[in-house]
Parts: sequence; structure tokens; C-alpha cells
Amino acid sequence: MDLLALADFNLVARHGGFGKAARAAGRPKATLSRRVSELESSLDLRLFERGGRTLKLTQEGRALYERTGALLTELDETAAAIASGGDKPRGRLRVSAPLLFSQTAMGRLAAGFALLHPQVRLEVTTDDRNVDMIEEGFDLVIRVNPDPDESLVGRIFLRDRLVVVASPALKRPKGDLAVPVVMRGTDDAAAAWDIRRPSGISRIAVDPVLRLSSLMMVRDAIRAGVGAGRLPLSLVSRDLTAGTLVRWGDVEGPDIALWTLYPSRRLLSARVSAFLDYLKEAFPKGTPDELAAYIGG
Repeated sequence: MDLLALADFNLVARHGGFGKAARAAGRPKATLSRRVSELESSLDLRLFERGGRTLKLTQEGRALYERTGALLTELDETAAAIASGGDKPRGRLRVSAPLLFSQTAMGRLAAGFALLHPQVRLEVTTDDRNVDMIEEGFDLVIRVNPDPDESLVGRIFLRDRLVVVASPALKRPKGDLAVPVVMRGTDDAAAAWDIRRPSGISRIAVDPVLRLSSLMMVRDAIRAGVGAGRLPLSLVSRDLTAGTLVRWGDVEGPDIALWTLYPSRRLLSARVSAFLDYLKEAFPKGTPDELAAYIGG
């Protein structure tokens, strides 16, 4: 297989078109088109579906891109490391992180990492959806309780838990009376919440009086006394200590786990390894209290 043609194929696949790839690499579009066509002929496979204005990977093309993209990156980085006489992290590092973690911790993390590794160009995108790492060109993603994915490997670096909190002025109702609550989004239709307390598990009826799209907004509304709500412990730890919020109990169910995920391959790039190590240094225990202290710092 022609390694140069394979590299051109990956360039086009990564940028999503011959024109974009040509502009990014400063090379003629016709040359890239010819090299990809030659690769298709040598493999006897169609790697792209070519439309009027669109270019989409075929199933075979996507499989080839996923399996060879990481390999070519490692070859480039190995050559660069040998040429420079070391293996210092360098180059572009694209990270996707969830909204709340980005709002509370990622700015400080990104700044610290950039100061420690000035030759890495870190780019962080905030997104709660499940991004396609290969298709969208991410080196690493941070996700909350992700679904299993055979194409990715990863590790938990932080844990948190959901707690039910309210303003001290809002009294927990007795009996079957429903408590006003603030919800995130519109997908939670539960009529009652199970709350774990030292005395056991209890259930309270809930009446959603407000629905907001971000947990930061939910916290602010709860502080204002409009209703109770379920929030990560790390986000309300300082409020609980100050007494501006009170804790009714823990939400019954699994804890929140923050994962770092990356494409499954034998060797990680130096920049991804460096970022994983930096997260481990920032959160050595990975506990809710540790995250709360980091946010508060």
C-alpha cells in the first residue's frame, strides 16, 4: 500500500472534502483527488461516496480511516520526536468536555496545562452530546457516565454524587404533599424522588415549577428559594458549608462518573498522555470533595 496515498486519503477524510483538505495542506485539489482515486483502485474499494457538493466516507472508507489515522499520527509524532531529540508533547490537542465541567473547572485546567506544555495547542469544545471522535477530529473526550463503546478506551478520573438541596426557607413537606422543584431540561417526568438519608430511603412527591437548561441556572434558582432540586455535590458544597442551601439527602442511584475517552490503540500520543497525567495530578483521589475544593480554589 502506498503510504503517501494513504496519508492523502486521511487528510481528505479528516477535513471532509478535497477542497478543504487542499486549502489546509496548501496542495492542489486535483493532486489529492488523483491520489485517493489511485488508492481506491489499488484496494479495489470505493472509499468515498461523491455527491454534488458532499463527500462522505463509505463503510469501508470509515473503517480504513479509523484504523490508519492513529497509526499515521503516531508515525508523524515519532519522526518529530526523533528529529527534535526528545518526546515532549507538541502539536494540536482537541478535547470535548461537558458543559458543567467546562464552566466550573476546565478554564483553570486548560490554562495550567498550557503553561506546563507550551508546545501543545490545546482546543477545548463544550458539548454534552456524544461526539464522533474520529469524524469530528477530537483527540480526547470527557463524558459523564458514557455508554460502552468498543472503539474507545478510557478511565474514570472523577466521581460525584447527586444530592437534593433547597433554600433553608423552603421546608420539606410532610405526608403526601408535593414539594416545588426546579428541573434541568424536559426529559424528567418522575412524579416522586427517592432520597437516601442515614435513616433510610424515603420518597417525596415533586411538582416541577421551573425547568432550566443548565445546572448552574438550576442552582441559582434553588438559591432564590423557588424550589428544591437535584445537583452534583461538588457544585453546592460551598453553599452547604455556608448554610445558603440545606441538604435533604442523596439521590438514590449510581454515582456520577467522569470518564476520559480516547480511540483504542496500543500507543497514545505524547500530548494525550500528558493531558491524562495532568488530570490525575489535579484530582489524585477523584472525589466530590476534591472537585469542590478545585472549583472553590
